Amino acid sequence: MKPPLEVFIDRIEALQSTGNALFPKGLFPAQRSNSLLGYRRPDTTMFFSAITAFTLQSIRKYCSTESQSQIDSIRRQVTANYPDFQNKDGLKTYNFWKTKPSRHFPNGRWFHRFEHFRIPDDIDDTAFAYLTTDPSQEELFWLKQKLTLHANGTKLWIRNTYPEYQQLRAYSTWFGKNMYVEFDVSVLSNMLYCILHYNLPLNMHDEASFEYIRSVIKTRRYIDAPFRCAHQYPRTPLIIYHVSRLIAAFDPSALQSVKAQLISDTENLLKNTSSYMDRVLLATSLMRFGKQTERIPVETFTEKDFKGFYFFIAGLLTAYENPVLYTLSATPLVHMHWTCEAHCWTLLAEYEALWNQQQPNGALPLSNPS
Repeated sequence: MKPPLEVFIDRIEALQSTGNALFPKGLFPAQRSNSLLGYRRPDTTMFFSAITAFTLQSIRKYCSTESQSQIDSIRRQVTANYPDFQNKDGLKTYNFWKTKPSRHFPNGRWFHRFEHFRIPDDIDDTAFAYLTTDPSQEELFWLKQKLTLHANGTKLWIRNTYPEYQQLRAYSTWFGKNMYVEFDVSVLSNMLYCILHYNLPLNMHDEASFEYIRSVIKTRRYIDAPFRCAHQYPRTPLIIYHVSRLIAAFDPSALQSVKAQLISDTENLLKNTSSYMDRVLLATSLMRFGKQTERIPVETFTEKDFKGFYFFIAGLLTAYENPVLYTLSATPLVHMHWTCEAHCWTLLAEYEALWNQQQPNGALPLSNPS
């Protein structure tokens, strides 16, 4: 019988599309839904495929030779799709949806008809595209310059945040000439991970982005008001997962003052969280820091254990800067949830890989990002 980690990777590989009308070869099927509205559609996005490839790539060194070959194949097939999601003018930024032509809210009836719901490229998908490919130094330095052009205060100032952050020159989630500025602690963590991974020189926008992350942890706003801190990842376990990954991999000096608090908050939340998948996220975050956790029997999980879990959302009213509409934007009725079975299995594979490393016969260090 295969060990759980290999079983999970087999399941992930089996879910990768071989090519059909909804999902091109290499993408992982995903869905968007709003249960309050009775809405559910298949969604052709690069997001889940890119983060699945990235997560598998990060645990590759902990896997068997056979599983490593599977991960390499999964990554190759995923990245082959990236040109379809690349900037419509050929720039090296990436979109949540296909761009040539725009395929926003694909496979649906109404949203794709409205230009309002067409989104620009974003730094989240772009970070994972760069992390799962082999960009040149020229491309990386171009990306740093591009990020600066859309940072807060370069062209526009952020409005939908706490007053003390409005002058913070942090990166915005969005590229796009006329797009509003938005801060998302998880998205910033992902782009900073990319920047540190490639050892790019830091500037004032990087420092401001670190300061935003530090502050929302220090003030515990990420616990009390997660939606205001992360429009795309508006739940505390998701924020913890992203920030802990950044800190554990690189231990940036700007975040060292909140590291102990983050660990303590995570331990407390794990004790009081009943959601199976949220427990996986929290335990994974603690294991990144070398903390011992009670075993979660992930080998017994089935697709039923993924029900109700979502990793990413879109708030349909967050684009409006009107204070009343922004207040309403936190209402679940106007949230679209994105889910992906393959990514859920990937989170279990990640948990299992880190758990194995904590056992006496585990071998490799956790702090060296691949």
